[in-house]
Amino acid sequence: MRRSSYGWCRQQFDFLRRQFLQADDLPLSDVLSEEIVAGALAKIGVAWRDRLYPPLVTLWVFLGQVLSADQSCRAAVARLIAHRVSQGQESCSAETGAYCQARKRLPEEFFSEVARQTGRALDTDADSQWLWKDRRVYLFDGSTVSMPDTPANQAAYPQPETQRPGVGFPMARIAAVFSLACGAVLELGICRYAGKGQSEQGMLRAMWEMFRPGDVLLTDRLMCSWVETATLKGRGVDSVTRLSSNRTADFRRGKRLGKGDHIVQWPKPLFKPRSIDRETYNALPEFITVRETRVLVEQPGFRSRRIIVVTTLLDTDAISADDLSELYRARWNIELDLRALKETMQMNVLRCKTPELVRKELWTHLLGYNLIRTMIAQAALKHDINPRTISFKGATQTLKAFQPAIAILGREDAAVRITFYQQILDAIVAHRVADRPDRFEPHRRKRRSGKHDLFTKSRHDHKRDILKRVSQN
Repeated sequence: MRRSSYGWCRQQFDFLRRQFLQADDLPLSDVLSEEIVAGALAKIGVAWRDRLYPPLVTLWVFLGQVLSADQSCRAAVARLIAHRVSQGQESCSAETGAYCQARKRLPEEFFSEVARQTGRALDTDADSQWLWKDRRVYLFDGSTVSMPDTPANQAAYPQPETQRPGVGFPMARIAAVFSLACGAVLELGICRYAGKGQSEQGMLRAMWEMFRPGDVLLTDRLMCSWVETATLKGRGVDSVTRLSSNRTADFRRGKRLGKGDHIVQWPKPLFKPRSIDRETYNALPEFITVRETRVLVEQPGFRSRRIIVVTTLLDTDAISADDLSELYRARWNIELDLRALKETMQMNVLRCKTPELVRKELWTHLLGYNLIRTMIAQAALKHDINPRTISFKGATQTLKAFQPAIAILGREDAAVRITFYQQILDAIVAHRVADRPDRFEPHRRKRRSGKHDLFTKSRHDHKRDILKRVSQN
């Protein structure tokens, strides 16, 4: 029997919220709200039967799978069985087929919508003290993820051309928008690793609609493009980036603001870039006004001794050169955020064997990441500190350690749960990031890896050679 109402699954939803300290008496309790999940289901028009794996149970099992050290489907189903038995419910089959089918039935839009809305809700509710000069700053950067070598994955996300067939793995390029204030992920782009139109700039253009007038976008030098800067400014969005290698700054020109600081006009490119059409090119202004500021980096270990920061923030009374220097230095946070996603949450190598499930797995990782960021923000609000000073890995380890106790708390009254949640937040805030802005380490490893030969051709060819040698002996 199919049901169109979401009230029957309120119990599963409440359990899912409690797993990430989403209690009504705690701050930011509306980040993962019933309206967000119900709205995502209604938006995609999902109908389901009242079976073992309804959408919220499937989402909870999938979240546990991506957050666990053992990310196998077998372990995920085993955790569901343990939960059902602990709640006095009937055990279910340990076979993974029903769970895998449930993941396939749920549309990709459900996972992406819940992850996006959760991140945006956290960013919207971020404390005003975490903002930069009362403005919301967003970080943008890209990376890559690998996935199992299946024909479907290879067709959608081919391996790099430099790798021999049968030796490499499918690879996808991803680009994400993070909030500088709270670290939440607000948007994600996914495309092939190489090919025409498969670039970080192309993914940024697809995300322009998410920015609002007054926002500030902080990027690396790859995004120092005339078209991107002009388009963002036309939308009321300021940008801060580093001068690209194909441009030079002449501080003898323009309006001088101070030593190594001036305002200049960049003329429109004479030839239309291939990335935009003729109509868009003609609509762009003939000049854009930017500010170029020289920043000196004198700490040992830094690769750049002198860099030029380019921005459309022209008000020198409100924003000094030192302010721009400190803001661009904060861009390193996105490298740490990507590391938290790929290393701490093990998103660097995905497990799913079809492109659609790979994208669902990516969005589920982002949802789990945003929920952990919510816990960090709750702890920061309680202790009146900046959430960026709390270790993401420490918060993840604390959550995993308390998971069994959190599951049992469902039988306790609200006062007991809130007291216990406050103790968890105290444990999270104890893991502070050391203030070491100038720390540097050699990119080397002392521990030697195992002495295993690497594949130089496909597995099939290697097995054939082994059989040939065995038959000859």
